[in-house]
Amino acid sequence: MRKYRLELDLQLFSQEKTEKATPKKQEEARKKGQIARSADLPGSLIMLFTFLGLIMMGGYFKEHITMLFRNLFEDWLLMNLTAENALSLFNDITLELLLILMPVFAIAVIVGLAGNVIQFGFLLTGEPLKMKLSKINPINGFKQIFSARTLVEFLKSVLKLLIIGILVYMTITKEWERLLVLASMPLQQIFSFTAGLTVKLGIEIGAVLAVLAFADYFYQRYEHNKSLRMSKQDIKDEYKKTEGDPIVKGRIKERQRRMALQRMMQEVPKADVIITNPTHFAIALKYDASQMEAPKIIAKGMDHVALRIREIAKENGVITMENKPLARALYERAEIGDVIPPDLFQAVAEVLAYVYKLKGRAKSS
Repeated sequence: MRKYRLELDLQLFSQEKTEKATPKKQEEARKKGQIARSADLPGSLIMLFTFLGLIMMGGYFKEHITMLFRNLFEDWLLMNLTAENALSLFNDITLELLLILMPVFAIAVIVGLAGNVIQFGFLLTGEPLKMKLSKINPINGFKQIFSARTLVEFLKSVLKLLIIGILVYMTITKEWERLLVLASMPLQQIFSFTAGLTVKLGIEIGAVLAVLAFADYFYQRYEHNKSLRMSKQDIKDEYKKTEGDPIVKGRIKERQRRMALQRMMQEVPKADVIITNPTHFAIALKYDASQMEAPKIIAKGMDHVALRIREIAKENGVITMENKPLARALYERAEIGDVIPPDLFQAVAEVLAYVYKLKGRAKSS
């Protein structure tokens, strides 16, 4: 019973989503449009940079607004209204309004795109637009209404309204005396004061909202990473899908090793000599002066593989020589298909000379 409970606890533990999401799962979530983003960040940056743009381009806006009202009161109100004049008037007013609003639109578009890019980079996906029945499920909708995320969003909205209210109250309180005498001031001063106060409030509110939006982004990022967490079993399953089942891979590697060993053993009968340790190592050497610059290792092995090399050599009449230091050096310093190291040329040459001498005696006899 205790063993069963232990196995059950281990199984439940393996299903707990405590591990960081793998790059593969993060990429899959990104393709589906599941990303960490704050919807407030682009809007707050647009507001902040738009009001900053009004300050930096104040002369431009003043010139075009003044021109618009000058033309309206000096020229357009005194003109004879006809069908052609009305069309011309409409075109002129439209052009002036476009010249005034174009910088604002440009700032809004550029900053809006930048506000999204800095959060999740460039991403084009139609996955969130696909029709899914789960999106119109009333039960899921009810859960979302009373979820922790909804509560957090509500608290964020209340906090933003509270901060904006405090900023507006503090700004108006500081300028209250000037507001009381505003009606007695010249029109140009009224316009200048009102514009300055509006821009000041816009920058302050935009800056505060941008700070809150960045904090919200990091919160959304934390929640997103938390939602993508995986259990140990999930990671194992993903590894099996991408890399293959370790058992199957092990069998494939074992089969490949056996095939390589079989091919190596087929080369042993072609060897000129087998150098042994005598039991631990066996190295098969072949040398053809017309095709090779130096002797080449065509097979090597240790322990039971070395024993099998010696058995095949004996069956095929290949000479076996015992030379412990040379066998160990060849095994450790060269691989199958390599020529022998240069510093071992002399020792191998002596072995081959002795082998050729034995073969010469055998032929003469």
